[in-house]
Amino acid sequence: MKFSRPICRCFSSFSTPLEAERLTKNPLSINAAKELHAYLIRTQRHEDPFAISPVIRAYSLASPHLHKARLVFNQIKQPNLLNFNHMIRGFSQSNQPNEAIKMYYKMYYFQGFSGDIMTFIFVLKACARVSDIASGQRLHVHVLKLGLDFNLFVANALIHMFSCCGDLGLARKVFDTMDERDLVSWNSLICGYSKCKRFEEVLGLYRTMQEANVKADAVTMLKVILACCYTDNMNLTDAVVKYIEENHIHIDVYLGNTLIGMYGKRGLVNLARGVFDNMLERNVVSWNSLIKGYIKVGQLIEARTAFDKMKQRDVISWTSMITGYSQANQFTDALKLFQDMMAAKVVPDEITVASVLSACANLGALDVGQAVHDYICNHGIRADVYVGNSLIDMYCKCGVVEKALEVFHGMKEKDSISWTSVISGLAVNGFADSALEFFSQMLKEGVQPTHGCFVGILLACTHTGLVDKGLEYFESMETVHGLTPEMKHYGCVVDLLSRSGYLERAYQFIIDMPIHPDVVVWRILLSACKLHGNVVLAEIVTNKLLELDPSNSGNYVLLSNTYASSDRWDAATEMRELMEGNYVQKPTGWSSIEANR
Repeated sequence: MKFSRPICRCFSSFSTPLEAERLTKNPLSINAAKELHAYLIRTQRHEDPFAISPVIRAYSLASPHLHKARLVFNQIKQPNLLNFNHMIRGFSQSNQPNEAIKMYYKMYYFQGFSGDIMTFIFVLKACARVSDIASGQRLHVHVLKLGLDFNLFVANALIHMFSCCGDLGLARKVFDTMDERDLVSWNSLICGYSKCKRFEEVLGLYRTMQEANVKADAVTMLKVILACCYTDNMNLTDAVVKYIEENHIHIDVYLGNTLIGMYGKRGLVNLARGVFDNMLERNVVSWNSLIKGYIKVGQLIEARTAFDKMKQRDVISWTSMITGYSQANQFTDALKLFQDMMAAKVVPDEITVASVLSACANLGALDVGQAVHDYICNHGIRADVYVGNSLIDMYCKCGVVEKALEVFHGMKEKDSISWTSVISGLAVNGFADSALEFFSQMLKEGVQPTHGCFVGILLACTHTGLVDKGLEYFESMETVHGLTPEMKHYGCVVDLLSRSGYLERAYQFIIDMPIHPDVVVWRILLSACKLHGNVVLAEIVTNKLLELDPSNSGNYVLLSNTYASSDRWDAATEMRELMEGNYVQKPTGWSSIEANR
């Protein structure tokens, strides 16, 4: 009979106490652990807590074999502290951290072991992972009774645990009572403050750290830069970057991504690109941060170039680019990229569909918008208030008010923008009475109207000729709702008065405005003068417009047409000649249609 390997190995490999001691210090490989386990079973020593300890350690440190560690552990009649420590450590690092806490209680209450430094390091880590503050506080008491609170590693574990559980008061108390601190001590508390969004404390602790001459690392710098961004402390940010350079702190992928994001938000895209190019390791977040930086400063070509170079993209990559196109009014590009995203089988999120629906609304692409709506319904995308508002806006701008109302009534949560979108949509599409009814209902439900909402209401009053009602709504903006009217609201009132034939009142309203009227307000009145044939007022308004905007051909054309409507052909011709004499160019008219290909 031939054996694949010498049979003596099975009997001699782990026979001496010296070898067992060596293996206790150095973890076994899984194969070696299996061999030792088999040997101990054959020699009936598998219940010996000292002999089996290396096996438990090896199994517990390999997550796929953690169940074997528990099985081996349960066969020991009298497990020792080392056995418990191996199990607690294994569970604390696995996806079952609660089991580490249970193992500690079993050890403490049923076996009578108080634990040692290793015990508390890992069981506190388990408490941190599951935010079990109650167990953490009990463990803190046990640590104090044993006098282990003066141990650097245990104190660091306590700071980390309290920070992760949100009890920063106790975390800071442990930190302040430490006789000795290392970088982990500082970073644990800094990370805790950062996690709880207490960014001023992050910066304060960083300054104290500098005063204590403790050299920071990439983790420290990452949290400090984030705190600077949230507190808008750009001077300190620049000082931190200088510190990184002067102290040769290694910029890992996480710190690098934070720096790219920070520069991108500040519009310093060249510096962001410099960090990106110098990074030895990059991930999807690195590319996404760079793309967002380019989009912020309007460099869509560079953003798209970076996007196309990505070997792997996630939903944020696609959404960032689609949103960038939409915000830059490149709506066709936004829809084309969304189609590519669907072809790549990337599932969009609510931010993606909101951006796509915005593009559909501006293009009047009802068919695409309806397809996106169907996709939302059929694929379980969370239709939050932002998606609902985008659907309402899209349907209203495409003239399908019935669908907009259907979406509105189906929304579980509505905000002021939801009401504003419906009211404005109804007003624009000629349903003025319904718009006014919705406004009344909104006020009854206690929703605070917005500036945009009043634009819709004034527009509705204009369409229905409700001059007095419109003026009443306008006055209520400031007196009732505390909203200061803006230029667009004054323009709506001028339109309201002008369309109803009250040209002199409209003119006096403009004169009495508390803010300087812009060319749009004057041009609304000029258009009404043409409509009602008021040549005298048209001349006054045109003179105002020529002072404010002498190069706009519309000002000349409107007055010329007003003269023509009153059969004053000589004056109309003179106005046209004046436009030519002042070298004012009339832009060429153009139209666009959507063609099926």
